[in-house]
Amino acid sequence: MADKNTTKKDQDLSPADIERMELLFKANEKVGKQLTISSETGSLEEIDELKAILAKDFENPEEKYNIYYNGIRRLLMDNLPKGSEFEEIRKIIYDEKNIFLNLGKRKSDNNGVRKSDGRMTYQPIMNDILDIIIGWVADSRNPFEIYKRFYELNEKNSYGHEEYDESTKAVAKAMLNIAK
Repeated sequence: MADKNTTKKDQDLSPADIERMELLFKANEKVGKQLTISSETGSLEEIDELKAILAKDFENPEEKYNIYYNGIRRLLMDNLPKGSEFEEIRKIIYDEKNIFLNLGKRKSDNNGVRKSDGRMTYQPIMNDILDIIIGWVADSRNPFEIYKRFYELNEKNSYGHEEYDESTKAVAKAMLNIAK
């Protein structure tokens, strides 16, 4: 005789169907936990998904070091114009890069101190700026072009730009106009 909670449909299910339904029901019992079948023993095991996610390395210090020093910094140093006559141009380009790496923090907000370090930013942010630099090296290596790319990136993210004295503002504005 059938249990009174069992319907006619349930009586028509195969043992495999009933087992699948039980597994689905168990999997739905605990949020953040997942049932899996052990490949070694064939038994059911619970995996705590939240602990597994938190145990992953989100930031890898060695990789960040390589991205910053062997990628971002090295490519800019090797491909921007050298010499004291181009120092101001390099400074303006580095400032735009650093505003992005520091998620909008500017030196002009704190009397010449950024209060942040771009070498410690998130890896995806570093990868974004590295991709822009690699594209620039492959495309043009024109310093005005990389300034424009950084400038537009900061505009897109509503980060703003450094505030300079009048002569440096004129150089930054001219660089932007030349890149257009």
